[in-house]
Amino acid sequence: MPDGKKIRVLIAKPGLDGHDRGAKVVARALRDAGMEVIYTGLRQTPEMIAEAALQEDVDVVGLSILSGAHMTLFPRIMKLLKDKGLEGILVFAGGIIPDEDVPALKEMGIRAIYGPGTPTGDIVNFLRQNVQ
Repeated sequence: MPDGKKIRVLIAKPGLDGHDRGAKVVARALRDAGMEVIYTGLRQTPEMIAEAALQEDVDVVGLSILSGAHMTLFPRIMKLLKDKGLEGILVFAGGIIPDEDVPALKEMGIRAIYGPGTPTGDIVNFLRQNVQ
């Protein structure tokens, strides 16, 4: 960020996923890169995620999902962020997301989608280049 302020990132696990290793790896990499990271934990509702984004005044929301419910949960999260006046927040996603779903997710405002095995440096660089 140009004013020297640290990028604030909320990492969230929507839905019923019980596995959060990937989310924790990304959270640690972002923290190691000098960003402030808030990790919400497992089984977050869209409402909980949007409220946390508002309360924590974040620049970025990272959504991690493995359950296959991304086409149900992500539109709800994006709508709630907009309803709270947070459409300026950069949203990215990671996990098990089929390639055929990527265009629809990007159309709803999710700026980047990362699959398993993505180098964490790619995510760090993307955020540094795209957070205003």
